[in-house]
Amino acid sequence: MGFQDKVLSREINQHLYEQQKTLATAESCTGGGVAQAIISTPGASMYFKGGIISYNNEVKINLLHVPAELIAEKTAVSEEVAVAMVKGAIDALDTDYAIAVTGVAGPAGGTEEIPVGTIWIACGSKDDIKTCKLTEDEGRDLNLSNAINKSLQMVLEMIKK
Repeated sequence: MGFQDKVLSREINQHLYEQQKTLATAESCTGGGVAQAIISTPGASMYFKGGIISYNNEVKINLLHVPAELIAEKTAVSEEVAVAMVKGAIDALDTDYAIAVTGVAGPAGGTEEIPVGTIWIACGSKDDIKTCKLTEDEGRDLNLSNAINKSLQMVLEMIKK
């Protein structure tokens, strides 16, 4: 975790604590990296309820209640699935906000339609979800680091409003 992630985590901590709001994560390709960045700041237990690592579609379907038909139609690496993961995490963990990440970090697993480096991030509340698509393949480590950092930036922008 880089310096930037720690700075973002501190700001997220401050805003959520002051607002008395809660946060959860639903992560696929980042495998808990977003949650790790969040809990790196002391006091995270005051607002961070937990995360679901849904590395497998079965977990997305059974724990996050992402419709199997949606995954079949759009694939697990899609904006629609990322949005459904946010909603599922909010419901499963009873939080105000959630962050979801799903993608192909590499070095393998990509296709012509969804190349390595394609990562969808969604964050928000039940009523307001923002999304972002990362498309650059900078190697697995940087792909994951970029996704974690962008996730933190997105949720911070949302909770500062």
